[in-house]
Parts: sequence; structure tokens; C-alpha cells
Amino acid sequence: MKPHSPSRRPFAMIATLALAAAFAAPALAAGEEVVMHKDPNCGCCGKWAEHMRSAGFVVKEIRDPDMGAVKRAAGVPQALGSCHTAKVGGYVIEGHVPAADVKRLLAEKPKVAGISAPGMPQGSPGMEGPFPADRYDVVSFTADGKTKVFASH
Repeated sequence: MKPHSPSRRPFAMIATLALAAAFAAPALAAGEEVVMHKDPNCGCCGKWAEHMRSAGFVVKEIRDPDMGAVKRAAGVPQALGSCHTAKVGGYVIEGHVPAADVKRLLAEKPKVAGISAPGMPQGSPGMEGPFPADRYDVVSFTADGKTKVFASH
């Protein structure tokens, strides 16, 4: 049996590493633990948690009657507030952010503190209902309060 040519081995190794890298980012996002603080009386927060679970995340729900304090401690700018505040992968996720945006955040790792779907946009994950969906932006924010549109829906 003839041994493989030495010039083919680096190509095979590079191809294998490239495939592993391509599949690693989504695999790391799925299964990440999301720690979500929510008002004990809020129902839409639980629906968002279910949306995240169906996308492969592990969600720990913490009932917290002082959500204002949670948001301040997490550094959420007041203008970007919503009903629940979560952390995953070192980032803050504020409100009804789609799981796809969270996965993108974790894969791209931008230098931001977090992302928010400000308010409670109708039709966003956990806010589905009989009314037409709102158009809304998911906004990234930095620790010093700078914001930028991360995604539009």
C-alpha cells in the first residue's frame, strides 16, 4: 500500500479544522445557560423562556419583585428597558429578543454589554397574539451607554 503524499496531509487537516470551526459556534450557543430575572406576576416572560428553550438554550427563571434593581445592576440603559432581564455568555439580554439574535451575539462576540428589544414589541418572542406584529429593532448597548441597531424585525 502506497503512503499518502505529505503535501495532502496539511490540506486534510485544514479542511477538518475549518469544518470543526464552522459547526462549533452554533453548538456553543445552543445549550448555554440563560439566567432570566422576571417579575413573579409576568406571563410573557415565561413564554420568552420557552422560546429560548425551543432554540436549544437552558433557561433558569428567577422570580424577582425588584426588577428595577436587577436592570440597574445589569447596566441596562433606562430607555432600553423591557419586562425581563437575562444574562448569557457574559452578555445582558433585555426583553423579548429573538433566540436567533442571541445566538448571533454569542457567535460574533461584539464588544457590547448586551442587546435589548426595548419595550414589549407585539409579535416578538413571548408577545405573540391576535394583533398584527410590530416592526421593532434589537439594539446593542455598551457599558458607557452607546447604542446601535443590532437587528431589525
